[in-house]
Amino acid sequence: MDPTYSPDAEAYRAKIAAFLDEHLPAGFTGLGSMEADEARAFAAEWRTTLHANRLLAASWPAEYGGGGLSELEQVILAEEFYRAGAPMGTENDTFGIQMVGNTILQWGTDEQKAHFLPRILSGEDLWCQGYSEPNAGSDLGNVGTRATLDGDEWVIEGQKIWTSAGHLANWIFVLARTDADVVKHKGITFLLVPMDQEGVEVRPIRMMTGDSEFNEVFFTGARTSVDNVVGGVNNGWSVAMTLLGYERGEAAATFPIMFRTEIDRLIALAGESGRGDDPVIRQRIAAAYSRVEVMRFLGMRTLTKFLAGGHPGPDASIFKLFWSEHHKVTTELAIDILGPEAMVPSGRWPMSSFHTDQPGAANSSASWAGSFMVARAGTIYAGTSQVQRNIIGEMVLGLPKEPAGPRGTWRELQGQTA
Repeated sequence: MDPTYSPDAEAYRAKIAAFLDEHLPAGFTGLGSMEADEARAFAAEWRTTLHANRLLAASWPAEYGGGGLSELEQVILAEEFYRAGAPMGTENDTFGIQMVGNTILQWGTDEQKAHFLPRILSGEDLWCQGYSEPNAGSDLGNVGTRATLDGDEWVIEGQKIWTSAGHLANWIFVLARTDADVVKHKGITFLLVPMDQEGVEVRPIRMMTGDSEFNEVFFTGARTSVDNVVGGVNNGWSVAMTLLGYERGEAAATFPIMFRTEIDRLIALAGESGRGDDPVIRQRIAAAYSRVEVMRFLGMRTLTKFLAGGHPGPDASIFKLFWSEHHKVTTELAIDILGPEAMVPSGRWPMSSFHTDQPGAANSSASWAGSFMVARAGTIYAGTSQVQRNIIGEMVLGLPKEPAGPRGTWRELQGQTA
C-alpha cells in the first residue's frame, strides 16, 4: 500500500516545504546537532516564527490563534517538519498544545477556550501533566490525590511523580479523586491548577542520563477555582483518555518517518563499525527495518480513521505498544554494534529520534547510548507495555478482564509498584 495525496494536498506540501526552506538555517539537521544553549535560543526564536505564521497550533480555530488547517493538512505539516528535522514547538508545547490544549478544545467550556488557548500559544501559560503517582503509575484508576470542594474552590492534597518540565511550568492539569464512594474510575476529576501558589512544591528527579527533566509535585492545600474543571466533576477519566489519545495521535504520522531515519543511521553505523557483514547483526537490522514498515502501515490505519473525523480510541494502544518495544530493541542493537565505544558518554552517530528535537539534546540523550537509556522509559510512560496489552485485549478484542491472582490483578500490582 502506497497511498497518494490529491493535487491540492501536494500543493500544500510544496507550500510547507517552501516555508521551511525560507526560515530554517542553511544545512539545518535538527536541534540534536546543536549545543544546549544554541538549541534553546533557536527553539525560542523558531517558536515565535511558527506562532507568527499560525503554524504553532495549526489545527486550532483561527479565533484562538490557530491556523484552522484540515486534518489532511495537519498530517502533511507534521510529515514535512519531521523530514526537515524541524521542531513543531518547544518541549512544553507537547503538554500545552498537543495535550491540554486539544483536550480543552474538545471538552472545555467557551470561557475556558477563550481564556486558556491564546495564553498557551503566547507562552504566557506553561503546562505540565499531573497524572502519575507513587501508587498510580500506569493504572490511573488508583489515583489518590484528593480534591475537596470548599465554596467556589477545590482544595488539593496529594503527590504526583514523573512530572516532565514541572520545574518550568506555571500550570498543571491534575487528575484528582473527588468522590471516594463510587467505582474508582468514576470518582476522578480533571482540574487545571496554577502552580505559582503556596501549597505546591516541585522537587527534581535526577535520571541516569544526568538530566533532571522529571519532577515530584506535592500539593498541600493547593487551590483552584471551580471554573477550572474540564469535562465535568467526576468525569475526569473520560477526559484523561481523550488526552492520552491526542498524545499518541500525531505519532501515527511522524514516528514511522522518525524511525525510518533511525534505521538509515543504524545501517550507516554498522558499515562504519565494520559490523555490516556480521550475519547476526544483519538479521537484526533487517528485523528492525521490517518493524518500521509494519509501524508505517499501522500509522496509515490510524491516519485513515483520523482523516475520517474519528477520535482517538483504545486501538491507539496498538501503535504505542509497537513503537515503544521497537525502540527498546533497536537501541539495544546499536549498543551491541558499538561495543565498548558505547560506554563513552557522547556515544556516536547522534540520532534524530527521541528528545533530540528539544533544547539540550546535544548532550548524552542525543547519542546512541543516551537513546538506549531513554528508550527504556518509552515502555513505561503513557502506560506500560503490559497495560497496553490489557487495553488491547479487553477494549479492542473484547476479551474478559484479567483474573485476579494470589496478589491481585496486574493492574493492581502496577499501581503498587509504579
